[in-house]
Amino acid sequence: MRQQFWTAFGQYMQPVLNTEGEKANWINYKTGEKDIYFRMQADTRTAWIAVEITHRDLGMQQLYYEQFLQFRTLLETELGEEWNWVLHVEDEYDKIVSRIYTEIEEVNIFRREDWPKLISFFKPRIIALDAFWSNVKYGFEALR
Repeated sequence: MRQQFWTAFGQYMQPVLNTEGEKANWINYKTGEKDIYFRMQADTRTAWIAVEITHRDLGMQQLYYEQFLQFRTLLETELGEEWNWVLHVEDEYDKIVSRIYTEIEEVNIFRREDWPKLISFFKPRIIALDAFWSNVKYGFEALR
């Protein structure tokens, strides 16, 4: 059922072009930066979308995080909302990551009637992340 949702979401998003007018793999969005990911997740209680910084070196991870902080106003303006900012948190695989995210509760990916709510949550935010990233990605090149 989880796979069916993500397949349906991918099909729904297929006609949507990215900021540069090209086709995008919205589910596995490629930032072009090895340690920066846009992730979407849904389970039986919540759904979240995040910018995740996964650099193994925690000092470098913090530098990436601080670079995002420099762009916080631009990010939240593009999104039209404030997100949660967490430096150095354990992910579901016990790996330390930094995460900028928002979530909704009382949704269940295994209930088809929740799918429109999930799609309505994910779609505008992943599109806004793409628009944001298009403007700031070059600001991260110096950290490579």
